[in-house]
Amino acid sequence: MIKDEKVSKKIVMTGGGTAGHVTPNLALIPVLREKGYEIFYIGSYDGIEKKLIEDFKVPYYGIATGKLRRYMDIKNFSDPFRVIKGFGEARKYLKEIKPDIVFSKGGFVSVPVVRAAASLKIPCILHESDMTPGLANKLCIPVASKICCNFPETLEKLPSEKAILSGTPIRKELKEGNASEGKKLCGFKDDKPVMMVIGGSLGAQSVNETVRYALPRLLPQFNIIHICGKEKMDNMKLSVEGYKQFEYVKNELKDLFALADIVVSRAGANAICELLELKKPNILIPLSPKNSRGDQVLNAKSFEQQGFSMVIDNDELDEDILVESIEDLYENRDKYIEKMNGSRFYNATETIVNLIEENLKN
Repeated sequence: MIKDEKVSKKIVMTGGGTAGHVTPNLALIPVLREKGYEIFYIGSYDGIEKKLIEDFKVPYYGIATGKLRRYMDIKNFSDPFRVIKGFGEARKYLKEIKPDIVFSKGGFVSVPVVRAAASLKIPCILHESDMTPGLANKLCIPVASKICCNFPETLEKLPSEKAILSGTPIRKELKEGNASEGKKLCGFKDDKPVMMVIGGSLGAQSVNETVRYALPRLLPQFNIIHICGKEKMDNMKLSVEGYKQFEYVKNELKDLFALADIVVSRAGANAICELLELKKPNILIPLSPKNSRGDQVLNAKSFEQQGFSMVIDNDELDEDILVESIEDLYENRDKYIEKMNGSRFYNATETIVNLIEENLKN
């Protein structure tokens, strides 16, 4: 049921543990406010979500959380009690707030919130970023009203009556960058095409090293923006012309994206959805399954099959493969942009907000 927009509507958002379980929520907040929603956030006591949500002046409620593990750990014996405590705290806060709907971006903090909402008959919408649902979302799917996802392949893994191919909402400001400001920030002195390398907030050591080995072959062709990750800058290369390093960027990211012609990136779900929304031809180097549950490899393969990205296996990455792939990508960049323009999940923010409107509590 869609409520009259003049009537106050309340939404509780949840999700945390990593930035990827929070940033899509941040993209939705300004649009929901424009629609007249009162917004509340339930997260862990001191998780990354608490810090990220501060700038948005959203009332924040902390609950106990327990990590959901698939492996043996002594904390597996204590964490279920923390989840039970979190369920009780979430239920208490939901009774106080009386929201019309809950939107969950996943992560272990979301399980007690979604389950508590279901016990109070409050509709819940979930969002799954990766190709295969994470454990937290698997525990929430049975009580959810709808589940949004990023990949056509994910639809086959979800209840058909609940699954919606939406994509991931990205921050509006990322689409409002200024290439001239980005060029000033980097100090580039010529008009060579610009390649941007992003390894995630913690950086990607194998990618960083290979890019630096390849600089003598790449710099004659490209100016390079390199977002290296915390404490991963190479101080010996700070004065190399045409090569600008950053540990991390926040407000300036929109201008750097506007300047970039092509991008080399890890294959985290939020990162690749940003590249898709911004129509940036890209090479994805997914994190190896040896160091993860393998979701980045699946994400990257899907984008490759849909024609949005080139993919390099992290275990096969070397200077020759990287340089040849970058040259190929730039030469064929229009082909990738054309494919991205035809994407089935363009404008994820509008899709998800409409879904929220349609599923409000009667």
